Amino acid sequence: MRKIVTLIILLTAIFTVSACSTDSGFDITSETEIVVGLEAAYAPFNWATPTENSFTVPIANQSGFYADGFDVVMAQEIADALGLTLVIRAIEWDGLIPALLAGEIDLIIAGMSPTSERAQTVAFSDPYFQSEQVMVVRNDGDFANATSLTDFNGARIVAQLGTLQDDLIDQIPGVNHLDAVNDYATLVTSLLNNASDGFVAELPVAMGIVAANPSLSYITFTDGNGFSVSAEDVTVSVALRQEDTALLSAINEALAAISTETRNGYMEAALSRQPQ
Repeated sequence: MRKIVTLIILLTAIFTVSACSTDSGFDITSETEIVVGLEAAYAPFNWATPTENSFTVPIANQSGFYADGFDVVMAQEIADALGLTLVIRAIEWDGLIPALLAGEIDLIIAGMSPTSERAQTVAFSDPYFQSEQVMVVRNDGDFANATSLTDFNGARIVAQLGTLQDDLIDQIPGVNHLDAVNDYATLVTSLLNNASDGFVAELPVAMGIVAANPSLSYITFTDGNGFSVSAEDVTVSVALRQEDTALLSAINEALAAISTETRNGYMEAALSRQPQ
């Protein structure tokens, strides 16, 4: 999943929590709402839509838009289990942890990995999804038949800025590591326009991109031929403030009641209805 690695992000988060966070934790017994932050731009985990359906939740800070996706469904499950009204706020990726620590949101449910760097400033729930890292390429490109990272020797590979995927590129022997870009729309455009040979993505995201772009495909790797990742890099968890220990326990209880089969079903449904 995605991984913030720059020191400035960590320092900003530390400063923010010391300067802006509240002294008391989230009180489940007195609160009526729980505010969740996400990008609303990372399908199938989360995206924004002007069309309401049975899965969507209004985006509080984007009038006329609704949040949809796997993260939104999981957020609603958690809110319902806690007996709270779910409120969604759309926040840029690099602003999510600072917003959490400043008390602007109560949870981050945004495909975030429970990395050791982030765990220095926030707490994480048990994982709520596990994925794998793949490569997206053009069907007519030089690397369409690649089966291992070594096959990408000399390839121009790119990823989203501030993510695990950008770090993983350097595991490819002889790679031409292009400058990271801000979003997946730009990654797709770069690949379609032959400005890159491929980009790294997690499997559900790649599946959605390929479904919307028939000229693209994604490559999965067998053990020993793909990226070397830790367990924390292929799971996503809910992030919350470290002082919210009672809330953490309640979230873990809620997650424990949702089977793996149910979660996979939620992801498959999100893939089927994400914007094309």
